[in-house]
Amino acid sequence: MTRTDVLSGLREQAARHALLPLRIFLGVTFVYAGLDKLTDSAFLSASGAGSIGEQMHGVRDTSAIPALVDWALLSPVGFAVILAIGEILVGLGTLAGLLSRIAAAGGALISLSLWLTVSWAVSPYYYGNDLIYLMAWLPLILAGAPYFSLDALIWSRRSRRTA
Repeated sequence: MTRTDVLSGLREQAARHALLPLRIFLGVTFVYAGLDKLTDSAFLSASGAGSIGEQMHGVRDTSAIPALVDWALLSPVGFAVILAIGEILVGLGTLAGLLSRIAAAGGALISLSLWLTVSWAVSPYYYGNDLIYLMAWLPLILAGAPYFSLDALIWSRRSRRTA
């Protein structure tokens, strides 16, 4: 095997696994974010310093979609719990590569809703991280998790059964 063949093989492997670091980062980050919310008693309050209610009231008038914030304010603690559980499920699905495109779409939806509400007024726009997360989910929506994933394992078992 020549040096060119080895380099070509390494490039091919790197290209094949290029989304794995992004998948790990987003998965760990979303699991952590969800657990952080669920274990923060101040956050899981309708009012008071650091509460979800206070944060939502603070961004309501600068939000791109104030009606979405108003909807969340109908039950701020319930909204916070649903958000946290959603983040955990998205993160675990992404890490395990289980229903990976659906998990990535869920992550993108969470990021989109946070961008349109919480970080919409951040200026300049690139200081707000929710838009960046939204864009980071897009490659995983398109490509899924074809390697080191439960999706790939399930797909290969189904392929073998039908062959």
